[in-house]
Amino acid sequence: MPDSTDAAPASVPATAPASRTRLPTAVLILGVAVFALGTSEFMLSGLLPEVADDLDVSIPTAGLLISAFAIGMVVGAPVLAVATQRLPRRVTLIGLLAAFGVGHVVGALADGYALLFASRVVSALACAGFWAVGAAVAISLVPVDARARAMAVMIGGLSIANIAGVPGGAFLGQHLGWRSSFWAVTLMTAVALVGVVLFVPRDRETADGEAPARPRLREELRVYRDGAVLLAMATTVLFAAGTFCLFSYLAPLLTDVTGLSESWVPGVLVLYGAGALGGTIVGGRVADAHMFGTLYAGLGGAATVLAVLALTARFPVAAVLLAGLLGFASFLCAPALNARIFNVTEGAPTLAGATATSSFNAGNTLGPWVGGLVINAGFGYTWTAWVGALIALGGLGLAFAQSRLSVRRSRVVACGTAGQPVSSESSAATL
Repeated sequence: MPDSTDAAPASVPATAPASRTRLPTAVLILGVAVFALGTSEFMLSGLLPEVADDLDVSIPTAGLLISAFAIGMVVGAPVLAVATQRLPRRVTLIGLLAAFGVGHVVGALADGYALLFASRVVSALACAGFWAVGAAVAISLVPVDARARAMAVMIGGLSIANIAGVPGGAFLGQHLGWRSSFWAVTLMTAVALVGVVLFVPRDRETADGEAPARPRLREELRVYRDGAVLLAMATTVLFAAGTFCLFSYLAPLLTDVTGLSESWVPGVLVLYGAGALGGTIVGGRVADAHMFGTLYAGLGGAATVLAVLALTARFPVAAVLLAGLLGFASFLCAPALNARIFNVTEGAPTLAGATATSSFNAGNTLGPWVGGLVINAGFGYTWTAWVGALIALGGLGLAFAQSRLSVRRSRVVACGTAGQPVSSESSAATL
């Protein structure tokens, strides 16, 4: 199945319409909601020592709480996308945010590791459903050549969470206990819920004003037979796994290897988040016109930064600066990865958002798990950076494979419609 971006790349300038398109307020509100979700998803990266001490578990065991959330996201995205496919999207978003908030109340009150683990999975299910449905809503409200920009807004909420929410959670955890961070997320979720109620339109108000088409799940499932879809998913998995193999253990690396005090951790997380926001902004602006070029830059840059960090982790200045560069490089390609999945799953509107969400969080699950194996094997925190770099390089290789497949399919489409091969300039327009 050729994706729409590849099929006719040269007929309409990709950058002109996107640059004039004003994103709807509802898309911005979804980005605000993602800020609360993203804070919860990643805040434990800065709280692992506190959680481990309070619950009397090892840091790698506490790190599995990050994987638990990611597992819930992987499973929850497709399950909830299917389970809620006949419900109004706005109502679904409201219900999922409410469930997410309740999950954090339970987490804040948990008196043991098992209950906290369970609350993270439940919260992740609600988060996954919101991401899948929210991404579909955001995409439905903009033209095809503004998809990366719309996804950049949602991912921007995630980046701002890394700048403010995650470091703020670490600060609260260090001064008021890690449970205070869960209460803070509960409050932010309530604010996001009000925003969704007030600003996200009802289904009949989305897209071109027509009622959404009745979903046909059996037909949508056929897209997973397409090699382009599988490649896009695998690239996303490796991107996230490479990044979070290191990022999940960034706090103990900074304290145990670099030698910084715990008070430095929130500031370094702010720097990482600032880099992530910058990467998201740049990636969102260029990815619609240069899809694969953005993927190459982001994945190659992340692999390079991780390798250099592994070599220089004992030097405080280098470790701090490279944390910011890692955020920029990693999130540079995030809008492109999201938009690419939506492009190649064009025939699966119900499952497109779920596919993107599950792919990212499969990597979020794999990364901390692999990192934990490396640490438990006695290699130390520095080796999480080396392994992350290798995984990111694997993602870069898959991005090249996607590009080659895209070029071949563009030529097939051109031959079938015009009777002659498409020019190399046209076939490479999305590069």
